Amino acid sequence: MASPPLTVLHTEATPALDLLTVPQVMARLQLGRSAVYDLVRSGQLASITLGRARRIPTHALTDFIRTRLEQETA
Repeated sequence: MASPPLTVLHTEATPALDLLTVPQVMARLQLGRSAVYDLVRSGQLASITLGRARRIPTHALTDFIRTRLEQETA
């Protein structure tokens, strides 16, 4: 049985690198822990749970910032 090509394994592994911890998001947005969790709870910032750990995809953070910028300019 042949193993899958290396490129397939690489592309499947890449999204895991695109997950941020809450402290990383806190640093990027310069907000406190409560503020970040409030954004997650309100649905403004998408996140996933892996076991007991909360992770925020980088694209979700980018989307959140883009949405806020659009609201500010509207």
